[in-house]
Amino acid sequence: MDVKTLILGAGAAGMMTAAHAGPGVLVVDHAKAPGEKIRISGGGRCNFTNMYCEPQNYLGENKHFHKSALSRYTQWDFIELVGQHGIAWHEKTLGQLFCDDKATQIVSMLLAEMDKAGADLWLQTSVLEVAHRDGHFVTRMSREGREVTVTSDALVLATGGKSIPKMGATGLAYDIARQFGHEVTETRPGLVPFTFDKGRFSALSGTAVNTRISNDKAGFEEAMLFTHRGLSGPAILQISSYWREGEEVVIDLLPQTNLAEILRTKRRTEGKRALTTELGHHLPSRVVEHLSETFDFKGNLGDLSDSRIDDLCTFLGAWALKPTGTEGYRTAEVTLGGISTEGLSAKTMESKHIPGLHVVGEAADVTGWLGGYNFQWAWSSGWAAGQAIRQRRQ
Repeated sequence: MDVKTLILGAGAAGMMTAAHAGPGVLVVDHAKAPGEKIRISGGGRCNFTNMYCEPQNYLGENKHFHKSALSRYTQWDFIELVGQHGIAWHEKTLGQLFCDDKATQIVSMLLAEMDKAGADLWLQTSVLEVAHRDGHFVTRMSREGREVTVTSDALVLATGGKSIPKMGATGLAYDIARQFGHEVTETRPGLVPFTFDKGRFSALSGTAVNTRISNDKAGFEEAMLFTHRGLSGPAILQISSYWREGEEVVIDLLPQTNLAEILRTKRRTEGKRALTTELGHHLPSRVVEHLSETFDFKGNLGDLSDSRIDDLCTFLGAWALKPTGTEGYRTAEVTLGGISTEGLSAKTMESKHIPGLHVVGEAADVTGWLGGYNFQWAWSSGWAAGQAIRQRRQ
C-alpha cells in the first residue's frame, strides 16, 4: 500500500500533523481509540493550552529550537480553532485553559480536522519494522491479525515518550530515530511526584499547602500536596523537571505571608496566645503538628524573642527536603529529553539526515511546564511539520 505520508501515533501531535499535511495521509496507532492522553488530561477536561505560553516555559538541550514553531502557530491560533468548533472553555488559573465540558471534544475536533484534510486512521495497529529504501519509507505493520506493508514519501514520528506506560507508551520513536542516525538525549520522568522513605508524610496525606518550591535552577509558587508516598501537587510537579536525584528542594510554606511581622505584632497584643494556635491560622494543623517534631513550637507568643521569631521564619520559609526519588514514568505527565533537536530543522521538524522524516511532540527533546504548555508544543510542532509536508508536495 502506498501513501504520501505515514504518521506513527494518533495523539495530539500526530493528529495535528495529519490535519495540516495535505491529502494522502495515514495515521496509525496501537491503541483502541485516538488521543487517549488528551482524554484523561486535566481531570477529563483537557488543559489544552496556556494563555501565557512563552519559550522560557520549555526545557531541552537546545534552548532555542522550539521558538520557531511556537511563534508561527501560537496558543491564540489554537484557541481560535477551538472556538470555530464551538467548544466552550474557561481559564482555571495561571493562564491554564480547560474545556467547560469534556476533553473528548478536543479529540473530536482533531478527528474532524483530519477528516476534512482527507486523512485516514488505523487503530490497533502495531509497527513491526521501518526501513528507508530508494527515497521512500517502508513500514511493516500488524493490523487485524495480518501483516501490512505501507510505503510512504514522508514518515512522522509522533508516538510520544515513555510516560504513563499503562496507556501503551514506549520508546518506539527513539528506536526508529537511532536507526536513522539520530541521537537521543537522556530521558527521565518529568512533571512527576516525589517519593520519600518510610511513609514520611503519610500522616499528612491529602493535605494541601500553597508554597513556593525552588532549587538552584528554578522556582514555582503553587499548591503542594502531601501523599502516602511523598509530595505531589502542581508546585512539586513543576520543580521535578529541574530536579536530579540526590538534590534538595527548598520549600517556603508561607510565601505570601510576612510571618515575622505578624508574630512581633501579636506578641504585644495577644501575648497569651499559644504559638501553635497562631501558626494554625496560617497552616493546616496537621502540618503544624508534623513540623513540631523538627522545630519546637511550645510556648506563647509573648515568650518569643526576636531571634526565635527569626529562626522560626527561616525554618518555615526555607524547609529543605531531599526526596529519595520520584514515582517514575508510571505517573509522570511527560518524558524529559528525547530525540535530539540538533538533528532536526526547527522550522519543519524534519530530519537533517533523512529527507521526509519528521519528529513532533513529546518524542523530541522539548518539554514544557505543567499547565497546557506540552499540548501547545504538540499543536505547534505538528502544525510546523504538517505545513512543511504539504508545501513540499505543491
